[in-house]
Amino acid sequence: MYRVVNSMMRHSNIRAIASNDHGLMRPLSAAAPSSPSPSAYASTIDGSNEAASSSSSSSASSSSPSKASPSSANQRAWSFFKFFLSAASTAAIATAGYATYAYSTEEVEEKAAALRKSANYNIPNDASTLEWIHGFLYSATMSVPSKAAELYLDIRRSIEEQVKGFAAPSSEKLLPDLLPQEQHVFTLVLDLNETLVYSDWKRERGWRTFKRPGVDAFLEHLAHFYEIVVFSDQLNMYVDPIMERLDQKGCVRYRLSRDATQYVNGKHYRDLSKLNRDPAKVIYLSGHAGESCLQAENAIQITPWKLEPDDTSLLDLLPFLEYVACHRPADIRPVISSYQGRDIATEFRERTKEHQRSFQPLNR
Repeated sequence: MYRVVNSMMRHSNIRAIASNDHGLMRPLSAAAPSSPSPSAYASTIDGSNEAASSSSSSSASSSSPSKASPSSANQRAWSFFKFFLSAASTAAIATAGYATYAYSTEEVEEKAAALRKSANYNIPNDASTLEWIHGFLYSATMSVPSKAAELYLDIRRSIEEQVKGFAAPSSEKLLPDLLPQEQHVFTLVLDLNETLVYSDWKRERGWRTFKRPGVDAFLEHLAHFYEIVVFSDQLNMYVDPIMERLDQKGCVRYRLSRDATQYVNGKHYRDLSKLNRDPAKVIYLSGHAGESCLQAENAIQITPWKLEPDDTSLLDLLPFLEYVACHRPADIRPVISSYQGRDIATEFRERTKEHQRSFQPLNR
């Protein structure tokens, strides 16, 4: 009995403790502060970080004007300096270009001398302080364009010297000396394109070069009277192949191409003074005589040939050229000028007929 009661009491105590424990666990779970979940904890950290970052950003933003202000000022100053530099460079280039186009080197030198004189302004000894300041500022102001003009002249002279090597003829004597027994011989200088030949391009066949009617007879006949020179403004890679086929009998003594011309204002001119021949005994024949020769008094204009099949211009000139070679005028230039504005072949025939009529005996 005692054991039963004791066992019952033990079981009742265990239930009471268990119930008490169970009851104590409820208030603990209810009353104990709930631990923050990871998300809550994270959000709290984020919140604190956001606050910190917002505070730091606000403090940075509040402190940024003091730091950004010098940087923006420097950027504005640098932008203004670049704008000023580009504007000054553009103005200098434009002024140099205009001076190169409008003035020769001698004229620019005269203006530069005037600027140097202005820059060397002498202030009188008895000048007042105001006059001295004015003179000093004037001299300092004028020294800038004076130095710029001197720099421009130095650069221009250097460039002109370099260009002169390409613009001038390849030699001061383009032809060798005449033999002593040929000093009386006249020199006939012939242009090539549209004078002796014509080069034409078509899509279906490319480039082709055609001989002017009568060119073979013209060269063969005059080779007995003249020293014949072909002078072209084309490159020798164009001139030589054409002449090899055109002059198979060797009627032309010399060939001159572009490197022997004088380059002036974008055009290649024949400078007959570089031929090493007496100018009084040189005749230049071209379809573009006035546009391709520096010595117009020696030039004879012939009709440019552009594939006209019935052209006889070369053969029509034979009587005049043969007459000149046989009669050997002291200076050919007045003879050519007497035909100024007229067709030489036609005018020479008329003069020949008039001369023959003047020597016919009068009918009685």
